[in-house]
Amino acid sequence: MAFLDRTVTYSPAYTIVPTYECFNRCSYCNFRTDPGKSPWLSLVDAEIQLKALKPAGVIEVLVLSGEVHPQSPQRKIWFQRIYDLCELALSLGFLPHTNAGPLSQTEMAQLRTVNVSMGLMLEQVTPKLLQSVHRHAPSKLPELRLQQLIWAGELQIPFTTGMLLGIGETVAERQETLTAIARIHQRFGHIQEVILQPYSPGKHEVWASSPFKSEDLVDTITLARQVLPTDITLQVPPNLIRDDGYLIACLEAGVRDLGGIGPRDEVNPNYPHPIDSELAATLKAAGWDLIPRLPVYPQYDEWLPSHLQTAVEKFRKSFARMNGLVHPGKRFLLPADP
Repeated sequence: MAFLDRTVTYSPAYTIVPTYECFNRCSYCNFRTDPGKSPWLSLVDAEIQLKALKPAGVIEVLVLSGEVHPQSPQRKIWFQRIYDLCELALSLGFLPHTNAGPLSQTEMAQLRTVNVSMGLMLEQVTPKLLQSVHRHAPSKLPELRLQQLIWAGELQIPFTTGMLLGIGETVAERQETLTAIARIHQRFGHIQEVILQPYSPGKHEVWASSPFKSEDLVDTITLARQVLPTDITLQVPPNLIRDDGYLIACLEAGVRDLGGIGPRDEVNPNYPHPIDSELAATLKAAGWDLIPRLPVYPQYDEWLPSHLQTAVEKFRKSFARMNGLVHPGKRFLLPADP
């Protein structure tokens, strides 16, 4: 099986949420609850969830959390819960990827030992959003999130970042955000993929603006492919693109990944993920092959601590046995079961 230019990847994933509580109040958010308003996920319940996934072919466990304030007395407990959930996922044969908002450099270094990759949405670097959708979101300071990308590079963490589109930014400001990502990646070479996420209204937000237009998404992809280094993969979430024609247009414009696909999109719960087999059939009819991948791209394997390299190598070897061929340096090496 040869690597095809008309290949698009996705990660068979499952999201576990340590807590929906968040001290930010972004006006477009459909995820958060107020602190003290929802129970935290216990390790016992998490183990029950994860053990049920083994027959489903899930590989990536996305640990996605609401944010606890850095000065909160709950911060250490929250961080330890995230760390323990990652350890649990590893012990059960999954590959963790954590996105839990801005972390300290020490916290990032610790999580590096139990995650094959990590992520944080940059969203937009323009400070004017602090007067609108981010008015009550202290951790959405652009400099805070840019620092996170820099620390990830210094720590050699394979990293995913991205932009939220249609929250009040201009085209010029989108280019500014893309340029900031490109500059950091040129220093460290650690950004695996950039997500281009169109704003999509949900039932629980307070903002309720108009959805980001699909034609503007295609234009933004074209811009991103011009600005970003070619070794950064562009990703769009297919559940937020309601028309198959526009999804194909996104691929033609330069998208090569569709992100984690699982039972539920926790960030956009009103927009169910497509069933991967149906998505594959849709893409096949348009001349594209949909292929699963791991949450860490092969070029970053050597950055991982040795025990994580061992876990990843099991998947890559199993995939090679199944297909009879290894594709060195390509990102879609995935087995069904290690």
